[in-house]
Amino acid sequence: MILAELLASVALTARLGPVHVDASWDDVTAALGEPREVLRNRRWPHLFGYGDLEVLVCRCRRVRLVTVQTWTETVELPTYAALFPGEPTEADVVAALDRAGCPWEPCPALTFDGQRGLRVPATSVTFVFAVPETGEPRLHAMGLPDNGHRCPKAT
Repeated sequence: MILAELLASVALTARLGPVHVDASWDDVTAALGEPREVLRNRRWPHLFGYGDLEVLVCRCRRVRLVTVQTWTETVELPTYAALFPGEPTEADVVAALDRAGCPWEPCPALTFDGQRGLRVPATSVTFVFAVPETGEPRLHAMGLPDNGHRCPKAT
């Protein structure tokens, strides 16, 4: 499986294995183990990482936001033994979405100054491409956005 195909399947389901918005953080760590802390912060939310997968976790221990960073030379994702070549082209991602039967649309809110965004309406998954002066646009990141969660533990 190539990275664009894997991300197309994530776009269809809004899940990467046990990781999805609203997932229990205890369920995620039980399945994937302890993550690294991406940003040390004494206050919530906390940002954790598993390779190139980043997960924002609320104080109520629910996943709020999921991002796959793809701008690196290789992309490492939990539960997959292989490293994927990073920075797939926009054409490769769009073709993978189309083959998967995953409708998408341009995302004007993420399109500005050297970047272009696509959005999957059914799941709200977004793809952000870096658009160079020359050459093909390359995928920078894919995200599963917050769904408007209001933490019951907020003070």
